[in-house]
Amino acid sequence: MNLETGSLKPGEARHPAESTQEIIAADKNAAPAWAASESYEYLGSEDVTKDRYVDPEFAKGEFAKLWPRTWQMVCREDRVPEAGDYYVYDLGQYSFIIVRDEDGDIKAHYNSCLHRGTKLKPSASEGYAMDLKCPFHGWTWNLDGSIKEIPEKWDFAHTEGRKMCLPQARVERLAGFVWVNMDPDAPSLEEYIGPKAMEHLRAWKLENRYVYLHVQKSYPANWKLTMEAFMEAYHVGDTHPQVAPANGDVNSQYDVYGDHVDRFISTLGVVSPKLRDQYSEADIIANFTLGDSSSLGGTKPELKEGERARQVMADMFRNMFETATNTDLSHVSDTELLDTYSYTFFPNLFLFPGISLPMIYRFRPDAKDHRRTIYEVMFMRPKPKDGSTPEPADIQILEDEQSFAEAEGMDPGFGKILDQDTDNLYAQQEGLEASAKDGITLADYQEIRVRHFEKTVDKYMAMEPFKPNIDRLQG
Repeated sequence: MNLETGSLKPGEARHPAESTQEIIAADKNAAPAWAASESYEYLGSEDVTKDRYVDPEFAKGEFAKLWPRTWQMVCREDRVPEAGDYYVYDLGQYSFIIVRDEDGDIKAHYNSCLHRGTKLKPSASEGYAMDLKCPFHGWTWNLDGSIKEIPEKWDFAHTEGRKMCLPQARVERLAGFVWVNMDPDAPSLEEYIGPKAMEHLRAWKLENRYVYLHVQKSYPANWKLTMEAFMEAYHVGDTHPQVAPANGDVNSQYDVYGDHVDRFISTLGVVSPKLRDQYSEADIIANFTLGDSSSLGGTKPELKEGERARQVMADMFRNMFETATNTDLSHVSDTELLDTYSYTFFPNLFLFPGISLPMIYRFRPDAKDHRRTIYEVMFMRPKPKDGSTPEPADIQILEDEQSFAEAEGMDPGFGKILDQDTDNLYAQQEGLEASAKDGITLADYQEIRVRHFEKTVDKYMAMEPFKPNIDRLQG
């Protein structure tokens, strides 16, 4: 492979350095099948129109067409562990009460009283209740959504024979997550994700993890711009120069799976191909152990003659994580310990299933301002060996001017990386609005996730507005 594209078909060009799969194949502990695979698809080279980022009417169309028809992760199951536990999920003007009922089922009730529309539970709230009572006039529903009480029912004789249960979105549970979809006709969650990505998701066993750190921050940029800042490693050299000496950025791997899932694999413990002449194997070790980018807490492993820094790092990470989690990781591959595996589940979820940095990102648009996004970062750990599930972390909400590094429990070096990613968003949103150009130009390979994501946005935006049928939503 080389950088000369004249003899290559569109989408075939790759950086001439060793590929991600070649790096992984040299590891001592072999990669699982879901990691040792590729699934790239060329999706065209046309510019992507900028209206989707800057036009408030486009955002209105998304709320009418896209959001009601897609599967969204609303919370972890351990947010509602017992009957009566509830968690309110808000998405723009939509709001749902995620509640576990007396039978152990999880419901997603529309958060609106059938009397005069008052929200039954405040936005972004959670707690415990044995019924769902409207604070305005006291209409009350059971946890399963059936009507419990209408005060002064003598004055509502005209409701006899009507369905008075709370409307519900569809709910599925997968990998320890609760997912909802407002559309009764949407495909099942498994069909939506697709067979190949489902195979990957099941292999990670995320149901055996819990969230120990949850941080939220809002940004003055469109939700899609904010998501797309995390979809490629092409930006690493200029945005995160401190990690380039130990990160395979421009030879990262990109894959797509159907309409709704894509990923990249970015290798660690190797120098950026752009810096090969400037850094040695010993320099890679030093990058991990010095300064804000350190991942080893000040510990510096010894690099012996002829050893690869990547393998030394993998061995040390294995020992560190085994000690920290009191688990046996001898069966875990080196790539799972070291590398960044980033999966997008359309429309707004990122899963990072690796061992070293298992994370969740979620992005939600602000219905009142198409230039504003709610961004959440959640970090996971394995559940204790005794099978218990620790209490999920409370959400820490940062102000606009705060750094991610200020969040309690956040690694300062990683907080700085998140700040660098999101600091670009201010200039990008304003630059697009100032631009004389009608769209953005994307790399065929390194930015395939952005193109794949926007093609799926276009697919939903071509549909008619979703019109909920309350009779069907009430069962």
